[in-house]
Amino acid sequence: MTDDFAKDYLHNDLRESRKVLLRKLDGLGEYDIRRPLTSTGTNLLGLVKHLSLWESRYFGEVFGRPFPEPLPRWDDEASRGADLWVTEHETREEITDRYRRVWDHADATITALTLDSPGHVPWWPHPDVKLFNILVHLLTETSRHAGHADILREQLGGPTSGISASGCC
Repeated sequence: MTDDFAKDYLHNDLRESRKVLLRKLDGLGEYDIRRPLTSTGTNLLGLVKHLSLWESRYFGEVFGRPFPEPLPRWDDEASRGADLWVTEHETREEITDRYRRVWDHADATITALTLDSPGHVPWWPHPDVKLFNILVHLLTETSRHAGHADILREQLGGPTSGISASGCC
């Protein structure tokens, strides 16, 4: 019973954090969602692209359930960091729709597996993991990036009330 409660709790928080991140794009034009707002070039749409790529990997190949669309390899040095950049050929709809398809794929993995289901993250120093580890990791990463998006929205002069990463302080 505790495992089911924990799994549902973490999964529901992940679902909410995903929606919060996408709401950061609401009311903004193409220029503002793509505009680099930090010295490293971080932008709102790039954060969505980044999370869609990594969530598809973590809830896909880590558990032998690969995402059905092509992805750049995690170990390809040439494409490292490209997930944070949105090209002029990628539309907002492509990025956000892919993120939603990733949600569906990840949700199916989470639903099908138990918290102690084994996975393997070849790019981690201790690669043997459980679904629990990955749920916590992705919830943390998604919430962290939603917080980054709050800061980017503030720099654009837009309100963040009602769309904050945590929902409260």
